[in-house]
Amino acid sequence: MGEEVPPAAAPVDQTVEKPWHSYISDDLPRSVQQSTDSAIRSARSLQQSSSTHLRTFQDFIPQIKSRYKTHEEAFFHKAKVELLRVREHPAVAGGVAVTAALLLMRGPRRFLFRHTLGRLRSEEAQFIRAEKNVKELSLSVDLMKKESRKLLERASLAEKDMNRGHSNLMNAGNEFRNLARSVYKAEAGAADLMDLLRETPGREALKLRADVASMASYLRQQRTLIDKKIMKISELGIPV
Repeated sequence: MGEEVPPAAAPVDQTVEKPWHSYISDDLPRSVQQSTDSAIRSARSLQQSSSTHLRTFQDFIPQIKSRYKTHEEAFFHKAKVELLRVREHPAVAGGVAVTAALLLMRGPRRFLFRHTLGRLRSEEAQFIRAEKNVKELSLSVDLMKKESRKLLERASLAEKDMNRGHSNLMNAGNEFRNLARSVYKAEAGAADLMDLLRETPGREALKLRADVASMASYLRQQRTLIDKKIMKISELGIPV
């Protein structure tokens, strides 16, 4: 029999756990070095960026100085011109200064407001009030027109009635006058008849004389009443 082949040896695990002192001596310094290098690179990048911004700002400074100088020269030129103008026209400058000083004070400001904007507001309020009064007056006039129209119609009717009454009174006065004449004639006839009956003897004559005396008394009463009516009509201005 041949020789027996010995069994193959089991593979040996090449991964060997490092001891802790190896991590401290090898890996930790390497990690620290990497972190340090990264921090240095970041600092250099920040420094370069800051330097770039600083150079940009330094390049912009001359432009700022130039613009400031231009505005400064324009300001002093304007001030110089105004001073020359004040020197040539001191009265105007004094008036402007006094006006500015007054405007800065509260009292003159209120006075100016009352006599400018306040006056405009006051005039506007007056116009609104006047417009309201005009409308009220217009309504009153319309009412008076209606009342006047009614009164004119009534007056016209009354005038017609008055004219008609005037005519009626005039006719009545004429009739009263004619009646008065008739009464006067009848009364005169009664008086003549009484004289005749006094001269006539007999009882029949006495009886007739009493009747005539009664009629004469009635005629006197009627004549008095007619005279009063005629007088009243005459007092109204109506000719009788």
